[in-house]
Amino acid sequence: MTLDTLLIEFVTEELPPNSLKELGERFGQLITQGLEEQSLAKSSDMRVFSTPRRLGVKILNVAERSENQKKLIKLMPAKIGFDEKGQITQALSKKLQSLDETNEAITRIKREDEKGQKILYIEKDIAGISLEDILPKIIDHCINQLPIKKMMSYQLEDGWTSINFVRPIKNLLILHGKKILKVSSLGFEANNKSFGHRFESKEKILTIDHADNYEKILFETGGVIANYDQRKEKIYSEINLVAKSFKEELHIIDDEALLNEVTALVEMPNILTGSFEERFLKIPQECLILSMKANQKYFPLFDSNNNLTNNFVIVSNLTPKDSRNIIQGNEKVIRPRLADAEFFFEQDKKQSLKSLSKKLESIVYHNKLGTQAERAGRVSVILQYIAEELSFNQDINFKDFALASKADLLSLMVGEFPELQGVMGSIYASEDPQFKHIASAIEDHYKPKFSGDSLPRDTFGDYAALAEKFETLIGLFSINEQPTGDKDPFSLRRNAIGIIRILIEKNISLNFSNLIDKHIPKAFNEKSRVGIRNNNNCVTDIGDGLKTFIYERLSNYLKDKSFTSNQVDAVISSRPYYLNDIISKLDAIKEFSKLEQSKDLASANKRVSNILKKFTGLIENVDESLLEEDEEIQLFKTITKLNPLIMKAIKEKNFIAALNSLVDLKNPIDEFFENVMVNSEDEKIKINRHSLLAQLHISLNSVADISKLAN
Repeated sequence: MTLDTLLIEFVTEELPPNSLKELGERFGQLITQGLEEQSLAKSSDMRVFSTPRRLGVKILNVAERSENQKKLIKLMPAKIGFDEKGQITQALSKKLQSLDETNEAITRIKREDEKGQKILYIEKDIAGISLEDILPKIIDHCINQLPIKKMMSYQLEDGWTSINFVRPIKNLLILHGKKILKVSSLGFEANNKSFGHRFESKEKILTIDHADNYEKILFETGGVIANYDQRKEKIYSEINLVAKSFKEELHIIDDEALLNEVTALVEMPNILTGSFEERFLKIPQECLILSMKANQKYFPLFDSNNNLTNNFVIVSNLTPKDSRNIIQGNEKVIRPRLADAEFFFEQDKKQSLKSLSKKLESIVYHNKLGTQAERAGRVSVILQYIAEELSFNQDINFKDFALASKADLLSLMVGEFPELQGVMGSIYASEDPQFKHIASAIEDHYKPKFSGDSLPRDTFGDYAALAEKFETLIGLFSINEQPTGDKDPFSLRRNAIGIIRILIEKNISLNFSNLIDKHIPKAFNEKSRVGIRNNNNCVTDIGDGLKTFIYERLSNYLKDKSFTSNQVDAVISSRPYYLNDIISKLDAIKEFSKLEQSKDLASANKRVSNILKKFTGLIENVDESLLEEDEEIQLFKTITKLNPLIMKAIKEKNFIAALNSLVDLKNPIDEFFENVMVNSEDEKIKINRHSLLAQLHISLNSVADISKLAN
């Protein structure tokens, strides 16, 4: 068996930078996985290549052909393969023929017991698979599984053949060692050619003489660092070196997303520095940073006090002998952007937040939900309720705040830089005596904006963010704008996760279910109340649907924190109204699961639940006088003894103690089910025993539905 390095490279038109890293990694994983499944590679010793215009993978020790194998093939039940006299049937004969075997092969047939019957098997020699033959299927499967949100459809040069891929293909390179494999994919025949850097390559077309030499040739001749991580590390280390080279020893912005995007935009990074006039530093640095990052992909530089300087780093894809033209060109590009920001900022300062907020009545939020002013009114009602529920006593006019929080939507700065909404409002508020005390909340009420984003800085910011997000969810659910599939144009999933994070991570004891059911409707008029108007113009309540939506997001949030699905289901299935103690409950469930009695108690709870589901009678208080059997008397006494202890532990939020108390119920439960007939012929006794089980059910589910642990 010949082993050698396998190299696959697709040269493409420019790939989407935000997904390049994931595309490259998944491409390598899928190709390697396909080879391992065919016994052509024994380890995942691979190296992935992804640049703005190529996807590739190099895998070591790939076999030219897999080894021959003996495989046990299932035929049919013995009673079908042989008749009563033990003679081969026509069915078995045809089956053997389909496997290129004759009836003489019956001497190799084996009988295996399966589910109470004899099953016929035959051992067959399976020839090894050629790498060249199977690779097209592996590549096709890989392409179909790549995380591509939107495929491009384009025609080949023949004007007839249509291809679907993330970007048009320009070349396909496939080598096994030195050998070019005769493989076709996406309209291209494999060869040993590649393309270097558009401008820096020493040769227009590169010839790869061996798969192991790919990176070296691409780097030395083609001017390309093909490996994404290697390119990223080079950019990061050289940027830091450049930053530290300044007399003041500056440092770059900590922005992983920007670093990833820039890495995906260049094939051979050239690190340069530029600057702009110091007068622009009078503009809020958030504006300058955004302009440099979002528009130009520059890395802003900061001094030791974390103040923005007028210097920035450029990551160029060109490396000329003299880089001054590149630097001057970039400085020329950024200057008018900063000048615009300067003008917008100066103009905005001429108007107060209050004057801007008065104009919100003219800004439509949604054609079914009214203006931004109406929305601010709803937010203030929700905020008022939250404040009352949580005994918040600061002297803040909630309506004024809600209006002020949206006022910057009318500013020139936010009009130019929409990403700065909230940030600019906070900056303008900090200079306004009327709103200075709530300036941080104006920015923070949007938080968290994305996964991993920080939470609001103070209590009022927390409450404002909750009100904002609840209003968004309720309003859009009420007009049937729920997310569908991957589509979530209003970021409702993000808003739900934001609510969950704030309630849990800030330990806020708010009954969100009560808020939805009883108080949110007060914030909405008749046309946008908590419901959806169907074709008959009837309002359908959407409270339960919204809660389910939040619980689904909660489930995903908790599973990401290393809790098992069963543990999460145990806590969420009871639909808790308070989320701030859910982590403590899960920690308790995790500890409870380690007890040897936990599985038996979980199974018992499942059994009790099933019994109660089938019971159609009236559940009443347990009548001690109707308890006849010693086992049901003992179970009742144990429940009566434990319940106060469980309730006390729950009140103190000592959920571990509450769950551990359930251990004392194991033996009484076992003895009850072994010796007591629940469905007694005496109707009164029957009802009483079901009532006893109902009381037991409450005890077992006091912290969480432990029956879920039995799944």
